[in-house]
Amino acid sequence: MAGSFSLQNVLETFKSSLSDNKEVYIKYYIAGWRELVSFMNSLGTVFSFISKDAVNKIQILENFLASENGSHYLTIQSMVKFELDNELVDLTKRANHPESGCRTLLRLHRALLWLELFLERLRTSTEESKTSVMCSEAYNESLAQHHAWIIRKAAGMAFCALPGRDAFFEVMNAGSHQEVVNLLGEALPLISEVYQITEDLYAKNNLLELP
Repeated sequence: MAGSFSLQNVLETFKSSLSDNKEVYIKYYIAGWRELVSFMNSLGTVFSFISKDAVNKIQILENFLASENGSHYLTIQSMVKFELDNELVDLTKRANHPESGCRTLLRLHRALLWLELFLERLRTSTEESKTSVMCSEAYNESLAQHHAWIIRKAAGMAFCALPGRDAFFEVMNAGSHQEVVNLLGEALPLISEVYQITEDLYAKNNLLELP
């Protein structure tokens, strides 16, 4: 499995997702997410409760892209405008549009913060650092607040089974530890920028708490 993930691909897809005027292309956003799913899966089943949901969300967005309204789903910005203008988002409770593009992408957006925080901890970690602690801290600062207690409990137990730091550096397929650290240093600011652009857009449109 180690050969299936490439940190370089994460860097390139998230770089491609940003247009010149800082809109986010959904096609490349979900391509980046496919790489992140590959990263999670290359570490076994420990992240499957997140990766399976991500795969489901990616498929929903790809269906929108391939639909007759696909041109409205080119960027996150155009999707938000189209769905809000046409009342295609369930704003207060799930009803006629339980799988809207806005809601679907919000779930990926929340998980992206967890991965960003975790990978940043990994980037700045030392040999003594425990991956289970880094992952739990990142989770508690991000996804945990959106998950039910039973999922949080299961996540905590799953993170205890994480392989050590060396295994993570290995599945990155980017050379030595230092090369991995350097590449993370390039990739994470891009992921962070995509995250922040999305966060600001959703905040401006009061979409951050979609049911």
